[in-house]
Amino acid sequence: MTLNQLQEQIRTMYGAKDGARGTEGTFMWFMEEVGELSAALRGGTREEQVLEFADVLAWLVTLANIAGVDLEAAMAAKYGAGCPGCLQSPCACGTLHKP
Repeated sequence: MTLNQLQEQIRTMYGAKDGARGTEGTFMWFMEEVGELSAALRGGTREEQVLEFADVLAWLVTLANIAGVDLEAAMAAKYGAGCPGCLQSPCACGTLHKP
């Protein structure tokens, strides 16, 4: 599944609810899922981790849909040419710099 396909699937399943909830309410749900992922990474089973990663991605996609952001285009623009800092792949930036 591509990012575009995922965005469309989430939009089809939840778009009306997401739009009604808005950015602020959706962001709160996203942060809750990030917390659940954190807990799963610290002590959950592999299955719990996998499910929480899926939840975090779904809520991120929901936020992008509400904001009108095409995630596939955004990723291509920022990371398509390699590291945004040094433009190499793999990244050759020093350890003091992100990413």
